[in-house]
Amino acid sequence: MKWDIVVNVMKYQPPADWIKYDFKAIANELVDAKAAVSSVGTVPYQRSWVESLQEMELKREVAGTSRIEGADFTEGELNEALKEESEKELFTRSQKQASAALSAYRWIAKIPDDRPIDTDLILEIHRLIVTGADDDHCPPGEIRGRDQNVLFGRPQHRGAEGGDECAGALNRLGEAIQRDFQDHDPLIQALAAHYHVAALHPFLDGNGRTARALEALMLQRAGLRDTSFIAMSNYYYDEKNLYLNALNEVWENGYDLTAFLKLGLRGIYRQSQRLLVEIQRHISKELYRNLMYDLFTRLKTPRKRVIAERQLEILTLLLEVDDMTLGEIFSRTRGRYGHLKNPRSALIRDLIELIHLKAIGFDDKSDGGAKVFVRLEWPTEITETQFFESLKTLPKSKSHPLLR
Repeated sequence: MKWDIVVNVMKYQPPADWIKYDFKAIANELVDAKAAVSSVGTVPYQRSWVESLQEMELKREVAGTSRIEGADFTEGELNEALKEESEKELFTRSQKQASAALSAYRWIAKIPDDRPIDTDLILEIHRLIVTGADDDHCPPGEIRGRDQNVLFGRPQHRGAEGGDECAGALNRLGEAIQRDFQDHDPLIQALAAHYHVAALHPFLDGNGRTARALEALMLQRAGLRDTSFIAMSNYYYDEKNLYLNALNEVWENGYDLTAFLKLGLRGIYRQSQRLLVEIQRHISKELYRNLMYDLFTRLKTPRKRVIAERQLEILTLLLEVDDMTLGEIFSRTRGRYGHLKNPRSALIRDLIELIHLKAIGFDDKSDGGAKVFVRLEWPTEITETQFFESLKTLPKSKSHPLLR
């Protein structure tokens, strides 16, 4: 992006109709998106899951909004940026951007529902988005001054004229969000606000990040309940070309939002469905955990109780991750097996018994060796009687594929 006095490129001006679109063209996407958001908002889940769901979505959202702007970081660098403030050690500009975005989104999650979405709130989001993000040329929470005009996009667009005109346009947008926007569906309001902040470009930098954070706040108020975010920025990053093309199409069609609404509603549907799968996975894990403790803790003989304790530890480990290799399991359970005469054989025997019980599965075709995983469908497949009958026919371990 560059900023300068530019006269030959059409500049952004507040439209007479803030939310103009072809309803028939987006009707199917709107119905699907609303149904998906409703599903996320009504599916029953435990309050104890909220924090992990929040952190998962926050990580995706922060990574997405930073990467759209060109941030580049490894998984480890991202995790470092998302640590608590006192524990952080940030070296790169990308890490600093991600850390600043995290602060902004955590602040957004706590905004009272009755706080109006106005110019002051947009300025505060921007202040948090760029403070500490190594955007030295961009004063946090300050609108571009006179003669600080910007070119952005491909083909190039021009934001509102810097100074009073830019400030006036942002004020009019804030007023429109509280008034004109209210005639439209909340999902459409959120996407429209995103577009207009991005097109107005009121700041020297951080405009896209501010627009996407504002959208996240408005979607939160549209019915996303405790989860707060559905990582739309991650979706926009995955579909970056479509995202930028849709923004350009709105500009070229005189602020007709149809193309951007269509893309955004598809994203809301996709991200809501993905989050719903995560919630359902939490539910499946809880059912699995309840069943495994119920069945394995009822084994009576001392020997069976010892084996059951080892197997419960294996199952608990596997519930924490998607899958593990034999070596990873052995390393994590060394304290349970290390004192045995042949610890590796004992571990393999325990795993083979769990496979026979259909509590776990294994994939011997994966890279890096066989991997073991919990079968979350197990609670729906087995009865108490079947479990105890299966214990009477446990296989010998000598020829099992796990030994190959």
